[in-house]
Amino acid sequence: MNLVRNPSDAPLTSEDRAAIARRALEAATRLAGRHGVKSSEPAVLAERYALRVHLRPAPVVARVSTFTSLLREPIDAWLGRELDVSAFLHGRGAPVVPPSDLLPPGPHREDGFAISLWSYVEPVSNELPGPEVAGRMLAELHESLREYPGDLPHLAPPLNDIPRGLDRLEQMPAVLPASELAMLRRVADRLLPALREAVSPAQTLHGDAHVYNMISTSRGLLWNDFEDTCRGPIEWDLSSLIDPDGKALAAYAGAPSIETVEAFRKARILHGTVWVLALLPEIDELAVQARAMLDMLRPLA
Repeated sequence: MNLVRNPSDAPLTSEDRAAIARRALEAATRLAGRHGVKSSEPAVLAERYALRVHLRPAPVVARVSTFTSLLREPIDAWLGRELDVSAFLHGRGAPVVPPSDLLPPGPHREDGFAISLWSYVEPVSNELPGPEVAGRMLAELHESLREYPGDLPHLAPPLNDIPRGLDRLEQMPAVLPASELAMLRRVADRLLPALREAVSPAQTLHGDAHVYNMISTSRGLLWNDFEDTCRGPIEWDLSSLIDPDGKALAAYAGAPSIETVEAFRKARILHGTVWVLALLPEIDELAVQARAMLDMLRPLA
């Protein structure tokens, strides 16, 4: 199975996806083995647009990019930024899952996959933090991120993924009819200029700071998954939080107005909709949610 897929390629079957997942797992274990770590019982932790595998018994997690590279190329740059920002935060005592200190964290290339290596942290609960906790911890994370000295792209997730996703959808009429694509392009034309111009005040962001990217561990809640890290206004991160009652925003010290955050939330809905639709030939399990998000965007067209 070739990882390089064109929009005109037939949708993947469940057997195709399983074959890619097996290849990704084998690539991760082979990479670890070359660095002296043998994984006799690897365990898949998550599998959708990337594969996360605990290389048991070693305390190492491999993140293998499978389908994200279809919209993010070169994907190695995205993984490299994630590793660098996470290492910076860990070095300053921020609550994050750190890159592996047992193996070179990468990013590596193995069998066509881009792979990063992380320390394994044992979750102690599946309970998600409440909005007040999420808002307070995001404010603290932003305070640490302001000190990051590296160079990051401006709002890379929406400004990269939305145009590329729309271009991919242009070649997939079976996924999205021309009228629906035209509607999405109108929404993008309305929302993206404001994102491009939102340069001040700007700082280093998590990029995808929702509560599902927090892990409850014996050391407390840890932030995870910084692949979307970028520079931009804090409103982009705040728009990640599901906060219908404004409790997360109230817990965020020095929070912007709810109206400002809502403007970014619209762009985030567009981002998520385009991402899911553009990758439906590879991952179809979110098709129903994508159609619901599409309906949410119609009033903006």
